[in-house]
Amino acid sequence: MTAEKLLRLHSGTDAMATLATLWQGPADPQMRVSGGSVARAMRLPGGAATLEIGAAAEGPRATILARAWGVAADQALALVPALVGELDDPAPLIARHSLVAELVRRFAGARMTSGSPVMEVLVPAILAQKVTSIEARNAHCSLLRRFGEPAPGPLGLVLPPPPQRLASLPYWAFHPLGIERRRADAIRAVAAVAPRLEEIRGLAPAAARARLTAMPGIGQWTAAETMRLALGDPDAVSVGDYNLPGLVCWALTGERGGDDERMLELLEPYRGQRARVVMLIERSGMRPARRAPRLRLRSIATI
Repeated sequence: MTAEKLLRLHSGTDAMATLATLWQGPADPQMRVSGGSVARAMRLPGGAATLEIGAAAEGPRATILARAWGVAADQALALVPALVGELDDPAPLIARHSLVAELVRRFAGARMTSGSPVMEVLVPAILAQKVTSIEARNAHCSLLRRFGEPAPGPLGLVLPPPPQRLASLPYWAFHPLGIERRRADAIRAVAAVAPRLEEIRGLAPAAARARLTAMPGIGQWTAAETMRLALGDPDAVSVGDYNLPGLVCWALTGERGGDDERMLELLEPYRGQRARVVMLIERSGMRPARRAPRLRLRSIATI
């Protein structure tokens, strides 16, 4: 099945940049970002779908064209407003720092994406636990290449493995992919309850966070990453991140060596919108000059 629709945007969102926050890099077999378009393969309740979004050749300036393939094409098209940030409201953010005010102006189209299947955000978050972003992305690519399936449509993308497939794998099947037993067991555990994961959309943030962290191997960092990218939670701060506290503290005060406690203290005036402030800082590309060595790539045997 193939379907398409034009969508007029009213929120001022930068649609493709917003959706691209789900991208796992150039080698990502599930998603492609190129030439003014973004495409992503998804497993939805109605089945598999591939969604491609780009600027419309005709029509008003703030109009996008969405195409979808697969048995769940219509479901994929229905998710477009959420995915591209059209349902997000940045208005509650009140800048308390001159830098934040400048970033709000500079990135006026920055929005929080939502609507992506929870499982498809949670698994990459688990893979990113306590490893470098390069290691996490390599593991994600390997997992999809090994156990995923061709996505519908002509774009050559790959669907994530079905949750039941992940749940049935022995832990040692993940080892050749660079995924040690700790992360493998966490993936298998969430895959076993995948149908219930979508229920967190109907919960208050505190309850959703509690539901996620009640699962083995899911801590505050993984829960926050999931809520930020799947639910569009503008207050989900990823406590426990290796680089984030130092970045936020340096951006807002010029201080070096900040920890989670200091980061949360600085973000407290933005409670309710803390993840949005972090998103703006990360989009700015600001980085303090490096004084410490980078975290080295490691063997999974040491994790």
